[in-house]
Amino acid sequence: MLFLIGIISGFVNILAGGGSFLTIPILIFMGLPPTVANGTNRLGIFLQSLIGAVKFKQYGVFPAKFALIVSIPAIIGSIIGSYLATVISDEAFKNYLVFFMVAITLITLFNPVGKLKQKDISLSRGKWIFSIIAFFFVGVYGGFIQAGVGFLILAAIIVTGYDLVAGNAVKTFVILIFTIFALAIFFIQGKVDLYLGLILSIGNVIGAIAGTKVTVLKGNNFIRWFVVICVLVFALKLIFF
Repeated sequence: MLFLIGIISGFVNILAGGGSFLTIPILIFMGLPPTVANGTNRLGIFLQSLIGAVKFKQYGVFPAKFALIVSIPAIIGSIIGSYLATVISDEAFKNYLVFFMVAITLITLFNPVGKLKQKDISLSRGKWIFSIIAFFFVGVYGGFIQAGVGFLILAAIIVTGYDLVAGNAVKTFVILIFTIFALAIFFIQGKVDLYLGLILSIGNVIGAIAGTKVTVLKGNNFIRWFVVICVLVFALKLIFF
């Protein structure tokens, strides 16, 4: 079950985001304390993002300069967020997880990524400043809870004008980079179950390979509708389960 959920979440994470809304609860269901489930989930996130980033680079849709620059504030934010996630209680983390699942779902219901159109762009100073600040807070959230951070990254890219294909490439790379630091902190704090994490990771990698191919082949319109469907599914899950 964990392997299959890993495939689904890896695919969902590459195309849109929110796959951790599936994996963290399932890890908790399998007996891991919530904070350990949060850390264990990062192993799969790291490997799927690594594969996804390499694939996007091979497909030639990766805006490297922008991705590298915004990764710096995201790293700083993720170190802060992941440390906070390792020192809070399991009960407090469960409460935060529920809150952010609802909040991120409500935010994405407004379809913040629907306006992304262009692929080759030139950013003004104001847009660079906004992007750096936005990705710092994205890093804090990603380091703390991860689930739904892909939606936030796509929303932050609105101001740049990148299309959803390039936006997903940036998203995958930024998550890869800040997850390296977040995962290290979770390991140091003893918050990673390697056995379950590796099973999940294998599924994540398979899903990520499929997700990158679909992203490039299907393009913006498919991704936009896929994001909307994911949001609706997560919203229904929160309401009825």
